[in-house]
Amino acid sequence: MGFRLPRLLHTKEILRLNVPKGHLAVYVGEAEKRRFVIPVSYLNHPSFQELLGQVEEEFGFDHPMGGLTIPCKEDTFIHLLNGLLEE
Repeated sequence: MGFRLPRLLHTKEILRLNVPKGHLAVYVGEAEKRRFVIPVSYLNHPSFQELLGQVEEEFGFDHPMGGLTIPCKEDTFIHLLNGLLEE
């Protein structure tokens, strides 16, 4: 007699399930990080490119959260997103 256990998902697999196609997860914050899911198209916007330049200076290509980590205040990031939505 055996029991069949449902397949356990690794954390990365679970997180991936919550990101729709054409989007990516980013982690925003200075001390405590908050996860945002944004459209990939935002990466090409000049304001976002400037922010990514700052990310590269601080982290290079090593992102400890497993996704893109953006070391800015959450309010600043939300303000940037609102600006992108208005365009």
